[in-house]
Amino acid sequence: MRKLISIALFCLSTTISQAAGIKLVNIPPDANGPALRAIVWTPCAAAAREIPIGPYVLSGRRDCPTVGARLPLIVISHGHTGSFLNHHDIAERLADAGFVVAAINHPGDSFSDKSRQADISVFVERPTDITRLIDYMLDRSPDAAKIDPESIGFFGFSRGGYTGLVLAGGNPDFLDANVPCPDPKLPICQQIERKEVPTGPLAHDARIKAYVLADPLDEFPTSASLKDVKAPIQLWASQFGGDGVLPETMPALAHALPQSPEFHVVPGAAHFAFLAPCPKELTKDAPALCVDAKGFDRVAFHEQFDEKVLGFFRAKLH
Repeated sequence: MRKLISIALFCLSTTISQAAGIKLVNIPPDANGPALRAIVWTPCAAAAREIPIGPYVLSGRRDCPTVGARLPLIVISHGHTGSFLNHHDIAERLADAGFVVAAINHPGDSFSDKSRQADISVFVERPTDITRLIDYMLDRSPDAAKIDPESIGFFGFSRGGYTGLVLAGGNPDFLDANVPCPDPKLPICQQIERKEVPTGPLAHDARIKAYVLADPLDEFPTSASLKDVKAPIQLWASQFGGDGVLPETMPALAHALPQSPEFHVVPGAAHFAFLAPCPKELTKDAPALCVDAKGFDRVAFHEQFDEKVLGFFRAKLH
């Protein structure tokens, strides 16, 4: 009966939501890490408006009251020196459909704080950042009472995908992973060369019930490093890869997982095709992130991508 009521409430929330409510949040520092800057999208009954934030124009309503109850929660982890806005289109789509969505800027490895982007410490701390985000959303956020703690999903891109695999139970093997080192002078390359890598388990989080991983950085070279990953996974791979993600590692990762993922390869796509379509000014300032190969339509791809992500979470979180 409880499950039937939860499904009914979820369906109700998807019908009355018209837009994504958008809140900017500061999560205080604690014993496990520094302050986190976050953005939260929620189901909202008001009509959407354009909201400029940084280089992006979001679709939603600022500080709109959250509608619905026992709502599923999706947490998002961005890639190398990325932003909590990098996947705003997926967040808006999920919130419009009745999900609460929360994303952070990872300390030391974001567009606004690159202080440890090339240090192995960020690979240790990223999963803990997400665990702290979930703690906040369930315990102290304004929407805590509206979230179903049994229905939590994760979306991660690139290093964010690595983050998800750790949270799901994976134990990285930095010494043997098929990840190219772009410059031997980088701290992380020197740390790996000196075998100064974490040996203890990193933060796993059994509260997360389903994962969508887009071109994850694969620091898991063997099935043994993934043997404890049991949650369902939707795995996406670009045809050409990039930023340390090799095209051949994605099929290998899919094969190494103990349960076969829902696996999609995107023809004609390079690594950054998974980022939200760029506005004109950002395309001008960051063409490497925004300009795709000739013939690849990022806008059209994201219409399909966002819908498949939504369908997966709807099927796995209930």
